[in-house]
Amino acid sequence: MEAHTGSVNLPETPVFRAKGQPGTEGLPAVVESPGRVPRHVAIIMDGNGRWAEQQGLPRLAGHREGVNAIPRVVDLLAQRGVQFLTVYAFSTENWSRPSTEVEGIIELLDETLRRETDHFNEKNVRVIHIGNAARLSNDIRLAVDRIQHETRNNTGIVLNVAFDYGGRQEILAAVRELIREGVSPDDITEEVFSRKLFTAHCPDPDLIIRTGGELRISNFLLWQSAYSEYYHTPVLWPDLDAQEVDRALADYSQRQRRFGNIVPDTGG
Repeated sequence: MEAHTGSVNLPETPVFRAKGQPGTEGLPAVVESPGRVPRHVAIIMDGNGRWAEQQGLPRLAGHREGVNAIPRVVDLLAQRGVQFLTVYAFSTENWSRPSTEVEGIIELLDETLRRETDHFNEKNVRVIHIGNAARLSNDIRLAVDRIQHETRNNTGIVLNVAFDYGGRQEILAAVRELIREGVSPDDITEEVFSRKLFTAHCPDPDLIIRTGGELRISNFLLWQSAYSEYYHTPVLWPDLDAQEVDRALADYSQRQRRFGNIVPDTGG
């Protein structure tokens, strides 16, 4: 994978990870969730800026409220039996936003990483960063590695934080890694390829939720979402509450996941 660069000394838990690499030990076994609860939920957290505008506040206030919503939603989904949660915190394309907004988001990341470590340990949450850390400062990269290291033994829900993440970039990174390793084209299967992705430690998402009413994929988990169920809600990310989470899970539970097959008619 395209690891971060620089001379910083990193803890033993790496930012980029795949099955079989150091740092994946201790991840919870993937088991079937009872009552058709999705094992892996991914969320495109959209609507922070619009939330701030509705409140008459600057956009950064919306991002702060959005960051504050993450622990709440993690707790809600963990209580309902979800084993993996991936949140789309910052895309590779978000760097093109105004520099003041980007700098504010980065500062929020640093602040949150330092503040929430104790909370996630108390709640038995394991935190893993997926994406490219090369453009982050050394201090923030150390903070990312620190929360991963300090939560590495937790056995509850796994929280994947997709920061500086892009689905196309992830696929290119996996292809480059296979080329560097000299893997024969005939030996590249879906399983081999998936092991080179940032999400190799977890199953593909069963359910992808997008808040804010938009209907775009936005370069998120392009490979992994081939058979994911989608749920779109007009609720803005900072306002996502237990009622809307339960509505999304209930909607998911009613769907027939065919994976390209035909479901037999079980009617009388």
